[in-house]
Amino acid sequence: MQAIVETLFDVAYLTLAITVGILMIKGSKGNRQYRLFGCMAVVLGAGDAFHLVPRAYALCTSGLEHYTAALGVGKWVTSITMTIFYVLLYYVWRQRYGVKGYHMLTAAVYVLAGLRVILCMMPQNQWMSAGAPVVWGIYRNIPFALLGLLVVVLFYQKAKENNDQAFRWMWLTIVLSFGFYIPVVLWADAIPLIGMLMIPKTCAYVWTILIGYRAMACERQSNIHLKAAHMVK
Repeated sequence: MQAIVETLFDVAYLTLAITVGILMIKGSKGNRQYRLFGCMAVVLGAGDAFHLVPRAYALCTSGLEHYTAALGVGKWVTSITMTIFYVLLYYVWRQRYGVKGYHMLTAAVYVLAGLRVILCMMPQNQWMSAGAPVVWGIYRNIPFALLGLLVVVLFYQKAKENNDQAFRWMWLTIVLSFGFYIPVVLWADAIPLIGMLMIPKTCAYVWTILIGYRAMACERQSNIHLKAAHMVK
């Protein structure tokens, strides 16, 4: 039962994320903010596919324990692409709110992202081992969590300052994603059932990309109405 439900969920999620991303890239019409958001959604879906596809295959065949190496490599790739996801989201923030300068802030984003990638590359992670050390899962997620926290604060402040209704919950989607993810990092090996928190974590990311898609759709619709009103005049 788990194999069927989880596989259907993963297929729906990956299809939605990549499809929304492609639609946003195609529909951005030169709007850099939405083009970046579309790239972000594609990176999210494509990166997660490296882990979720072999996981679904393992669940539907001989079990996860027989695909430790493939699942480990998938988790490693996903860890890198999720870091890229947050760097792109930072640039969405800059584009949406017309932020100029703040070079130290940009440097901080790249330092945290770089530390995350370096820590993910360390052999001590033992990605392809069934007994990968939990402590390295904590190490590599410290700069990742700080990067996420930084993006949360930035979106919360600017959305409130600009009364940005379309992006008013962006900060919450990121908080939720980390809130569901951190227990998995800390305790999933000891209590496998905690791994189920990855489902609401994924839903939080779906909410993130749908915020961007809906904002683009509403903006496009508003532009159409403005053009129609101008033609009537």
